[in-house]
Amino acid sequence: MGRVFVVGSLNVDSVVRVQRHPLPGETVRGGDLHTFWGGKGANQAVAAAEAGAEVVFVGRVGDDADGASYRARLASRSIDVRSLTVTRSVSTGHALIAVDDGGENTIIVSPGANARVTFDDLEVLRGAGGLDTTDTAYESEPNGMTAADVLLVSLELDLEVVAAAVRIAADARARVVLNLAPFALLSPEVLALADPVVVNELEADGLRASGTEPGSVLVTLGSRGSRWGDVKVDAAAVTQVVDTTGAGDSYCGTLAARLAAGDSNESAMRAASAAAARSVGWAGAQPE
Repeated sequence: MGRVFVVGSLNVDSVVRVQRHPLPGETVRGGDLHTFWGGKGANQAVAAAEAGAEVVFVGRVGDDADGASYRARLASRSIDVRSLTVTRSVSTGHALIAVDDGGENTIIVSPGANARVTFDDLEVLRGAGGLDTTDTAYESEPNGMTAADVLLVSLELDLEVVAAAVRIAADARARVVLNLAPFALLSPEVLALADPVVVNELEADGLRASGTEPGSVLVTLGSRGSRWGDVKVDAAAVTQVVDTTGAGDSYCGTLAARLAAGDSNESAMRAASAAAARSVGWAGAQPE
C-alpha cells in the first residue's frame, strides 16, 4: 500500500448565523460563534486517514494556540505532521464566515501561515529536509515519494508551489490527484501530469472555457454521482443532511487513499462517493 502525501492548507473556520448580512458601515446582531477545523488540505488529509491511508502532511501553521491545537489534532489521527512547519510571528490560517437565514454566506479568508509555504517545504517529497526532529513519536524519517505513493494537492496555496509539488511527484513516478479548487488555471503541462484532475461541474466549465483539456479528468456531479472518463458512478445514498461543507474534500481524500491502496478507478470512486455522503451528516468539514 502506498502513502498519501498532502500538500495543502489549514484554516480555523469561525461561523456565525445572522438574519441578514450587514450593509457597509452597519452592525447586525449574530447568533453564537461556532469554530470548526477547515482548510482544504487538512480536510482532505483527515478524509484520507479515515479511509485507511498512511498520510504525510506538508504545510504550515502559525506559532499560536490554533496552530498547536491543529497540529495535535492531525497527529492524533495518525497523520505524520513533521512536515507541518510552525511559522514564527504569523497566525494560523483563518476563515470568518457569516451565514444568513436564506443560507447565503460571506467569507473572509486570512491565509496566514498558508501563504508562507515555499518550495523549500517540498523537499520532504524528495526525502530531504522539512522535518521537525524534536517529535519523538516517530520511529523513522519518511522516505521521499515513490511510484507507490499518491500526491493530493488543491489550490489554496501559492500556485507556483502547487505546480512544483506536482512536478516533483511526477518525477518520482508517484500518482498525482490534483483538485482544481478553488478554481484557477495551471499550465497544460502541469495538468497533464495529474491522474486525475478533480473538478466539480462549475470548475469543469472553467476548464472547457479555457480551452484546456487534461487527459484525465474526474468530474463530481453532486447528487448525480461522478464521472472519470468512461467510468460513471452513482452518488451514495444520503441519510441526513446537516452541512454540505467539505463533502468534496471528503471525496478527494478518500479517492486518493483508495488509489494508494491499489483500488481500481471505479472502486476508488465508489468509496469516495460513500465518504462524501457520510460527511454531510455532521457540522463542519471534518468529523469530530
